[in-house]
Amino acid sequence: MKRAGLLTIILWLAALALAGWTLRQLPLADIGNSLRGLSPLQWIFWAVLNGVVMTLSTARWQGFVRMLGDRLALWPLLLNRMAGQTVSFLTPGPQFGGEPLQIYWLCKQHAVPVHRAVLALSLDRFFELWVNFAVLLGGVSLLLLTQLVPSQDWRNTLLLLGMLVLALPLIGVLVLRQPGWVVARLGRVAARWEQHPRLQEFGSRVGNHWQALREDLQRAVREERSTLFAGLLLSVLGWVFILGELRALLWFLNVPVATGDFVLLFVGIRLAMLLPLPGGIGTIEAAVLWTFALLDLGAGDALGLIALMRLRDAAILVFGLLSLRAMTTAGGSGPGGDGSGGSGPAREPG
Repeated sequence: MKRAGLLTIILWLAALALAGWTLRQLPLADIGNSLRGLSPLQWIFWAVLNGVVMTLSTARWQGFVRMLGDRLALWPLLLNRMAGQTVSFLTPGPQFGGEPLQIYWLCKQHAVPVHRAVLALSLDRFFELWVNFAVLLGGVSLLLLTQLVPSQDWRNTLLLLGMLVLALPLIGVLVLRQPGWVVARLGRVAARWEQHPRLQEFGSRVGNHWQALREDLQRAVREERSTLFAGLLLSVLGWVFILGELRALLWFLNVPVATGDFVLLFVGIRLAMLLPLPGGIGTIEAAVLWTFALLDLGAGDALGLIALMRLRDAAILVFGLLSLRAMTTAGGSGPGGDGSGGSGPAREPG
């Protein structure tokens, strides 16, 4: 059996095992009780909200890919993104995990140069994380102005989030202002990977990719500021819909919450998702139950919210597993893969 085939089997066994474990943790009985209260219109509205969130995040990534000169359609990138996020969801800490596979699929199926694939995905993750931390920082700041919880409980969180929000732009400035220093250190790390057969598939030395990545990043900052600004707007708009989805779930359950209560619930859930557990299993449930108890809301409503959130996660997980299968099946067929990307990417000038 070829090494690539063995890797695919191992990946699928691990993904299915973790998916099964994840599904076993879901409150399936409570999900059934919650579903009976949803009308067809609410189902459609909920599906549209989640579809918009996925589309906006993929459109941001597509904008960065096209900015660097690779004209790819939205659908293959959506499948790539969902497959990578499924790997991230099933690994400890749902924020990272599937990015190497996303880069590999982008290079293998669409002949995107390694440095462009890395840069486009890095920019996408940068904007996603920076806006994520900025929104959380704003939420915690609002909580400090309320009397819902003692202020000392949030001061350390506020300090940590503030440091993260400041650190990410500083890293970007370092890459732009001191590229030689950064490339030299990245090159030392990458040198040990240069003999890896996966990297040899894409030709040139890793050090050359770092140099090209730096040049493309500098060009993007000089000439593509409108695309970068559009990526920021898409990130913010995506968070508007994420907040709207949580509001919609509370509306479905007829749970009235004031603005301050909603901010507390949202911040608790998002912080719980940052903890190193696959899919936030256990931590999200604890955050919802703690918040509802603090706000004197019913435990039944808390279980209903958890059930609906986990149903959404299960649906996205199934879609992600199907996307993962599509990506691994197409991975060995060369540029164009399963045909969704055409006979190869059309290049934009420059």
